Amino acid sequence: MDAIKKNQNWIEKNRVKLIRIAITFTFFLAIYFIWQNIKHNFPWDFSVLPEYFPLFWAGAVATLQITTLGILLGLVLGIVIGLMRTSNIWVLDSLSRLYIFLIRGTPLLLQLFIIYYGLSSVVRIPGYPAAIIALGIHNAAYIAEIFRGAITSVDRGQREAALSIGMTSWQSMKRIILPQAFKRAVPPLGNQFIIALKDSSLASTIAVSELILRSRQLASSNFMMMEMLVVAGIYYLFLTSFFSIIVAKIEKRLGVSDHRV
Repeated sequence: MDAIKKNQNWIEKNRVKLIRIAITFTFFLAIYFIWQNIKHNFPWDFSVLPEYFPLFWAGAVATLQITTLGILLGLVLGIVIGLMRTSNIWVLDSLSRLYIFLIRGTPLLLQLFIIYYGLSSVVRIPGYPAAIIALGIHNAAYIAEIFRGAITSVDRGQREAALSIGMTSWQSMKRIILPQAFKRAVPPLGNQFIIALKDSSLASTIAVSELILRSRQLASSNFMMMEMLVVAGIYYLFLTSFFSIIVAKIEKRLGVSDHRV
């Protein structure tokens, strides 16, 4: 009787653990039986992925080039539009608001088609520069808002102090406000770069040979659409993870700099 009672107490004490073990065992047993049923009819052959990785390298380089140049263009335009957005001149403020309204209110794919197809009767822009221009114009609207927020986040008293010691409005902006605004804009700019990296896949719709188009081209010859898309997805995951780490390190470095000040 004592032995039975001890066993019952032990079972009661370890009931949760036993339930977890039973659920885990059942789960893996189910996975095993499912795998046994589908392994002979599995529709994809992922063992070929390593041999196709090198074939995507040119597409990855094109993706990086489009993203980098597009963001640089967007950065220049975004800073100008952001400054217009914070201007006291009504015309400049209104134009910047209209630009942001139009660009943010329409999809990037439409803007890309307007530049590549819509303007073809006036000027023929090749696919590669068209993708860069579209990405730059699109991101400029978001970067402008990032800079506007960064500029307005700087304490107004600093601008007033600069004016009180004889600086002009432009000098106070250049020497006092913008350096702090750039620093505060780094985290959202890093996020915008990663978004642009993924948005660059739309360039495949105008025959720019980046990762997505490369995967479709290879799939048309080897009939392995899923496998080729998985390779492209792995490239995207690697690139976004790599740049996320870089952005995090920059943020950390800027944080250390702020702490020292």
